[in-house]
Amino acid sequence: MFDSLQQGLQRAFKHITGQARLTESNMREGLELVRRALLEADVSFPVVKQFMQQVSQRALGQQVLTSLRPTEALMQIVYEELVKLMGPVDTSIRLGSFGKIMLCGLQGSGKTTTCAKLARLLKKAGRRPLMIAADLQRPAAIQQLIVLGEQIDVPVYADLESKDPVAVCQAGIAEARQRDADVVLIDTAGRLHIDQELMKQLQEIDRRVQPDHCFLVVDSMTGQDAVNSAKAFNDALELNGVIMTKLDGDQRGGAVLSVKAVTGVPIKFLGTGEHIQELEPFQPEGMASRILGMGDMMELVRRAQMEMDREKLRQQEEAIRKGQFTLEDFRGLLQQTSRLGPLSKVMGLLPGMGALKDMMGDVDADRDFRRLRGIIDSMTPEERRNPKIITHSRRRRIAAGAGVQPHEVNELIKQFDAMASIMKQLSGKGLRERMRAVQEIQQAMAANPAAALGRAKRGTGKRLSPKERAKLRKQREKEARRRRRLQKRQKGR
Repeated sequence: MFDSLQQGLQRAFKHITGQARLTESNMREGLELVRRALLEADVSFPVVKQFMQQVSQRALGQQVLTSLRPTEALMQIVYEELVKLMGPVDTSIRLGSFGKIMLCGLQGSGKTTTCAKLARLLKKAGRRPLMIAADLQRPAAIQQLIVLGEQIDVPVYADLESKDPVAVCQAGIAEARQRDADVVLIDTAGRLHIDQELMKQLQEIDRRVQPDHCFLVVDSMTGQDAVNSAKAFNDALELNGVIMTKLDGDQRGGAVLSVKAVTGVPIKFLGTGEHIQELEPFQPEGMASRILGMGDMMELVRRAQMEMDREKLRQQEEAIRKGQFTLEDFRGLLQQTSRLGPLSKVMGLLPGMGALKDMMGDVDADRDFRRLRGIIDSMTPEERRNPKIITHSRRRRIAAGAGVQPHEVNELIKQFDAMASIMKQLSGKGLRERMRAVQEIQQAMAANPAAALGRAKRGTGKRLSPKERAKLRKQREKEARRRRRLQKRQKGR
């Protein structure tokens, strides 16, 4: 997400950091790199022009130019102006005793899936939603919504015979009242492009149903076309908010930065993946922080509160506090973490972990986590509590059960021993000491990310020739002689 924009801004900040003395001239060069990064990210030109006026006015002031840390000062200015550009946003959905939400958008924007995602969020918040399948243009849309409703256990009203979307909406609302639902979500029809027929149909539904909220679902990967669509829909319907989808595939992010400034309509939610739980409230502060590579801890906390089992977390925390950390606890920690979403996305929310994610390259962390869980699952409860009893024969049995090699079981136990030792060290420390220890762990992970994730050993696929093997043997013997000479000298002293 926003990779190209993030890299462009980092280049700008590094340019300023590399200057021996900061002047107005080289600061302007850095600001030009910021401007170029925004344009390359497909941010609307008028938006970039206005944004750079605000940033330049503050960045070229005497207070920044004479600052001991001008890069940090510039980064703070860019952060604050990004927040202003995208905000303020009220992500709450205010509904009365019976609420109505209408979703509209072009075909292919992810509207039907977003309808189910939003229903899931409302259900988690204590509401009783019902979804109405009012997209009568795309035959598969009704069936898709029914399947999604079954997945999240939310009822769906559908009429496969009707050709009138207004009648379907009115009947769906009546059905919701009978079933004691307190909010309806209406999935309306889309087109491949904006046309008069589509707008008239949506305006008629809006007039007859009178929804409390009208949200536009737009595909962020379409760039400035998404902004243009938002403007056209807002002129016709007076939108309450925009839901941006497919941000996991958007490397640029221009639409997210442009839509509020161009249309005046705030972004309410972000779709960050295909999974049903991958819809998050839009926070300008968190988004600006992510764009600058500083993570988004508030979003991570929100996900943890929604997805994690609090009682299990409390038990694990209590065990860690006492210095008791078993393989069973380790497995529980892996399982809880996986519920937050793909590990690569979770790492993107952690401050300072963006660089580690880049260093990992093609390492499939989620697959490695599943492999680790499989190895632990193949152990008996006694082996999980005390890995020291795992003998050679037990190791072979565990490996066979998990479908891995015996040496991978060894690697897991070694890494667990190291982690258990760290947990015991943390158990007796205060908050400041814990934070320092965690920073040391992060630095160690950055130095060797593959080992930190328990990456399986893989062969190089290359067989050494007899000459190469002899050369390596000579090198090892030479190194051994050097070590022996060094030891003799130390004894002689």
